Amino acid sequence: MNVVLHFAAEPALAARIRAALPDWIELTLVPEADRDGFAAAMGTCEVLWHVLDPVTAATMEAAPSLRLVQKIGVGVNTIDLDAAHRLGVAVANMPGTNTTATAELALALMLAAMRKVPTFDRAVRDGAWYESVGHVSECSEIHGSTVGLVGYGAVARHLATVLDALGAKVLYTARTPKDGAVGEWRELDRLLAEADVVSLHATLTDDTRHLIDAAALARMRRGAVLVNTARGALVDEDALCSALASGHVRAAGLDVFAHEPLPATSPLLALPNVVVAPHVGWLTPETFDRSIGVAVENCRRLRDGDALLHPVVTP
Repeated sequence: MNVVLHFAAEPALAARIRAALPDWIELTLVPEADRDGFAAAMGTCEVLWHVLDPVTAATMEAAPSLRLVQKIGVGVNTIDLDAAHRLGVAVANMPGTNTTATAELALALMLAAMRKVPTFDRAVRDGAWYESVGHVSECSEIHGSTVGLVGYGAVARHLATVLDALGAKVLYTARTPKDGAVGEWRELDRLLAEADVVSLHATLTDDTRHLIDAAALARMRRGAVLVNTARGALVDEDALCSALASGHVRAAGLDVFAHEPLPATSPLLALPNVVVAPHVGWLTPETFDRSIGVAVENCRRLRDGDALLHPVVTP
């Protein structure tokens, strides 16, 4: 079976992936930047293992043998689902494989923003050890803080347990209160008004695009921290820059952006109270081990005519 993984896997990770494959899968790894190589590989591709680069109608139309787009992760907003259905291409995702990794990075960004880790790191490297101590008054602890989780899927549920253990008061918002949830349910507006930290875990839809806009940011407590490990377009980045520059939002920890890779000219990069990462919340070797296991199983099911795991589009 011809499988294309559209991802710039570094050599050690690529070797780890290949070692996990059965001999009936022929894998082609194509970095996202290699447009020509991707186009050539898709000519005979039966299964596309998709990470982040959008899978458009044109992508699928140019792949006459394509039978399945397997999302490595959960969010399928980067796949043209209508085109997949029209073309008879199945789509599946893999909820749960990246839960631990994403929750851990959300916590890391939260701590880095609240404790000004990048500021102190730069100061020590620049020989400003004693001068940097003046920033301590701008720090805060998770213990005793109120952390609001926007969305309550697998990542938020995992993170809520950790935050509770660290002594935070956990709030969450979802369409309805969840049985057995760690934390107290709030409407979004009330959560924004109460939380010292707002962490985003919602899926991106037409309804949630720019969910955190200028009005939502204004409703946040002055001095609150925003963390986003979900999807960049949940946030109006221009409005966020203004709120960060004014100090209304004290800091932000961001792993995702409206446009990726984040342009070097982005005003977010000029703000000292922003901690950034290159959309790696989901990306650990352990995540790939779990993900490739699901992807291989779905390839086997496709080969043998069995029902797919976690179908999103079924031809």
